Amino acid sequence: MTEATGIVGEFLALKEETDADILAMQCGDFYEFFADDAELVAAELDLKVSQKSSHGSKYPMAGVPVDDLTPYVSALVERGYRVAVADQHETADGHAREITRVVTPGTHLATGDASAQHLAAVVRHDGGRGADGDTYGLAVADVTTGRFQVTQLDDADAAAVLTELYTFSPAEVLPGPELRNDDEFLAALDDRSDAAVSLHAAESFAPGRARHRVREQFGPETLSSVGIADDDAAIAAAGAVLSYVESTGVGTLAAVTRLRAYGAREHVSLDATTQRNLELTETMQGDSSGSLFATVDHTVTAAGGRLLKRWLQRPRRDRGELVRRQTAVAALTREAMAREAIRETLADGYDLERLAARATSGSADARDLRAVRETLVLLDAVADAVSETERLADSPLSDVLATVDRDAAAGLAAELDDALVEEPPGTVTQGGLFRRGYDDALDDLIDEHEGALEWLETLPDREKQQTGITHLSVDRNKTDGYYIQVGKSETEKVPEAYEEIKTLKNSRRYTIPELDEKERAVLRLEERRHDMEYELFEQLRERVADHATLLQDVGRALAEVDTLASLARHAVENDWTRPELTDGDELAIEAGRHPVVEQATDFVPNDLFMDRDRRFLIVTGPNMSGKSTYMRQAALITLLAQTGSFVPARAATVGLVDGIYTRVGALDELAQGRSTFMVEMQELSNILHSATDESLVILDEVGRGTATFDGISIAWAATEYIANEVGAFTLFATHYHELTALGDSLPTVENVHVAADESDGDVTFLRTVRDGPTNRSYGVHVADLAGVPDPVVSRSRAVLDRLRDDKAIEVQGGSGGGTTQAVFDLSSGEFATGGERVETDGSPGAAGDAADAGEALDAEAAAVLDELRDLDVNETPPVELMAKVQSWQDELDEA
Repeated sequence: MTEATGIVGEFLALKEETDADILAMQCGDFYEFFADDAELVAAELDLKVSQKSSHGSKYPMAGVPVDDLTPYVSALVERGYRVAVADQHETADGHAREITRVVTPGTHLATGDASAQHLAAVVRHDGGRGADGDTYGLAVADVTTGRFQVTQLDDADAAAVLTELYTFSPAEVLPGPELRNDDEFLAALDDRSDAAVSLHAAESFAPGRARHRVREQFGPETLSSVGIADDDAAIAAAGAVLSYVESTGVGTLAAVTRLRAYGAREHVSLDATTQRNLELTETMQGDSSGSLFATVDHTVTAAGGRLLKRWLQRPRRDRGELVRRQTAVAALTREAMAREAIRETLADGYDLERLAARATSGSADARDLRAVRETLVLLDAVADAVSETERLADSPLSDVLATVDRDAAAGLAAELDDALVEEPPGTVTQGGLFRRGYDDALDDLIDEHEGALEWLETLPDREKQQTGITHLSVDRNKTDGYYIQVGKSETEKVPEAYEEIKTLKNSRRYTIPELDEKERAVLRLEERRHDMEYELFEQLRERVADHATLLQDVGRALAEVDTLASLARHAVENDWTRPELTDGDELAIEAGRHPVVEQATDFVPNDLFMDRDRRFLIVTGPNMSGKSTYMRQAALITLLAQTGSFVPARAATVGLVDGIYTRVGALDELAQGRSTFMVEMQELSNILHSATDESLVILDEVGRGTATFDGISIAWAATEYIANEVGAFTLFATHYHELTALGDSLPTVENVHVAADESDGDVTFLRTVRDGPTNRSYGVHVADLAGVPDPVVSRSRAVLDRLRDDKAIEVQGGSGGGTTQAVFDLSSGEFATGGERVETDGSPGAAGDAADAGEALDAEAAAVLDELRDLDVNETPPVELMAKVQSWQDELDEA
């Protein structure tokens, strides 16, 4: 194909300059896409494709109006694309175009989602000789709010940093040079995150360059003051994030004014599996409705919702901070009128953190600045509501609001109110932005402009009076400019001074010298006015940008008040209680409930008690009886307590944990080449490696994804390891009743069960947890409840009865018209079918024939069978059972 020239050639040349996936190039009133980009955008956004000829060749072309670019870019970015934007500007030779910004998933300002928009960088440095792991640096920025956080994990593995990364749910991740070719790390990242992965220049991660960039952004002493002066991996990640944001040209770095270094141990470890299993922000089906966040979220501001979600995804371990939050929530629960007045006030506000970022990036319009003013004035109203209510005034709410410079906020609000009209236009170039009295020169210009417009407005009346023409009007359009229009029936009255410019069906258009002169004056005045207003607006926007830190402070304070009020409201409406937080080994819950399930059903509360001597509970009980709910509610109550929230219980004492780990349910991942059992074992492995004696572990049916004896063995060994080596608080639900024997052997292991009542063949699940093991699983009953056909249920009961009686099971439907005996072989864990086929006619004598075959065994075998019949498998510990089987095998071998 011949090399393209003209607009297409310019487009392709600009595309070569960027590593973005798509280029949008301004051509007059449209942004155009050409060649492969046009076809890609058309397919993604359902745009029409046309053809553009260039140098004898045709290229696909698609376009969107200039004013409509933002929603199209947003849609592309949400799909993971990086979009470069080339804007057009005037030059002495005509038009020129250059790439002004690159919009990426992690740097997109115009997102319609109120959730945080995180950009993260991850760096790995070799841990060195003798280290068990490597050193990882993590930097996370939300360019829409200016938040910037870094941490360093020493002597860690990839799983630890991925767990930490997952809590931020990043939109985009920049892997460092050591990780970008690590297929295992990238696969794990892709497996547990929807983040787009972007490769940034390797030199931006270099420690020296990154250190210089961080000091340049935050000040020369910041690294020392926040305690990371020696954390090269964290600094490298931070420098790379700053460099990447700068390279995109989105202009938001001015909003990034604070560097916060945190330790990973400040927060409770919640890996991707746990967040999914506990359904913190979305259900297992991927819906937000029905999640913990959706249930407890009563915030009235976008920033408050973001903060509440952050608290749930990143629970704290700092008891002092949690008690501070609890105290504020407690005060708000007891002051309902003040709380609801505060929430009503906050509902009128806007997202100050994001408005600050828009101001610093130069993308804020007059309506945005007006929104800044409307939100700043709420600060005094909220502060007054707190100070005027004694209980709130004495609570930590006062401390939250005291962090803000109220005088500075009021001053900026007053300046914005003096400057901008109450309802400014949607664009900043059409004028009409400022109030009279804001700028004397602008007022003079407006007077002159409005005087000229008044002359034009009164022109029709003057001309009608002078000419006697009744059907006369003055109007304006882009083609003809200002004109006088006269109906055809009166054109004979038109004076000679009128110059005809157009004839229409029912009228004619004219102009006069005075009108032409006034039109030129109006256009000059309009242009001057618009230029002056835009210049004044840019100056005002820059002053607002200079107050970005103030806006962030106010926004964060109001968000925290909103979040605390939301927690208080939910606590009051759902009868939640304030938990006692301790640093000790205790988890005591009285009449606890599941915070989500209780919204949809009459919930049966249950108690839970764990301490230093009672750390591992084996939970047994029927299917569908509530074992999983019981365990999840324990985890969620612990999590809520460590966000500072009240909890769904009559009373609760929570010893702070360092992590919550769950292995719940079975999710096939065959598309990734991993079976259910492999996923189960990988999740178990992560728990066994990660949990400590300060953790809470929830295990549901470990080992069920493989053969019965293998499953029992794995579950048995895992229980011993956690109880003996890890020491974590653990709840383990299982149908392997053999495990209940461990409660008699391991000092910290106890049995509890979910009770059921059986009478006249009917089973009622009581949903009540009691001490001790259960004696049945009621699986056949659950099959009946689930709608399994009656013949299958009836046959299941018959097979179960024979198994309980240690009788042979006749296999139905065998070839040859008869039945084959199958006996469960305890030594192998498998059913063995007899080699001899027994022909039956359905008469009672058929069973007798099978019994006769058994009676033919020799005396040694008969003795073993007698012992086997007398043995209660459910009550015999597995170790003792295996010993008996071994002794029977030895007896039979000797015989």
